[in-house]
Amino acid sequence: MSIGKTLGRVGIVLSVAVTVAIGQTPASVKIGNQTWTKQNLNVKTQGSWCYEDKESNCAKYGRLYTWEAANKACQSMGGKWRLPTRDDWDNLMKAVGGVMEVDEYRGAYYENAGKKLKAKSGWEGNGNGTDEFGFSALPGGHRDYSDGSFGNAGYSGFWWSATESDAGFAYFRGMYYSYDGVYEYDVGKRYGYSVRCVGVAKD
Repeated sequence: MSIGKTLGRVGIVLSVAVTVAIGQTPASVKIGNQTWTKQNLNVKTQGSWCYEDKESNCAKYGRLYTWEAANKACQSMGGKWRLPTRDDWDNLMKAVGGVMEVDEYRGAYYENAGKKLKAKSGWEGNGNGTDEFGFSALPGGHRDYSDGSFGNAGYSGFWWSATESDAGFAYFRGMYYSYDGVYEYDVGKRYGYSVRCVGVAKD
C-alpha cells in the first residue's frame, strides 16, 4: 500500500472559503503563467460535503469533494476552469520557488512550497505560512468514504489533481501543519478532499 493510500485514511479557521454559484466567476490569483481560484472551492454538488456536515465549516474551508465531483465542480463554473493536473501542480510549485525532493519515507515533495502557499492564519501548531503569492491554502481536512468520518481540519489540507494513478485512484497534493513542504500521493477517488481549480488556457 502506498503512503498516499495510508495517509488518505487519516484528515478552526478565520479565513472564509469562496462560495460560487454554478456559472459564476470565482475570485482568482495569477501565479507564474497560471490562474488559480483563490480559495478552497465551495460549489455544492453531489459527492461533496461540509466538514462534519456543518455549513459553517463550508464557509471556513470550502467543501470536501470526491474526485469525480471535484472535476464536475470546476467544470460547472462557466467552462473557464478545470481541475488541475499533476503538471499544473508542479508548475505552481516551481513558480513559488519550491525545490523537488524525493526520499523513501516522504516520496516526492516540494521543499518550502507549503510555507509560501499556506494562509497566514488558521493552521494549528504554529503551522501558518507566509502566503507570499495570495494562494491562502487552508487546512480543510478530509472525509473518509468507508465510514463517512471527518478528520484533520486545522492540521492538514489535501487537494485533488485531475491525474489518475489507476482506475480507482488519483493523485493529490498535501500540506501539513508540521512541515513546510508540499507532498504528492495517490488515494482512492471516493475520499473527500478540498479543491482548487485552474484556469482553462486560451487558444
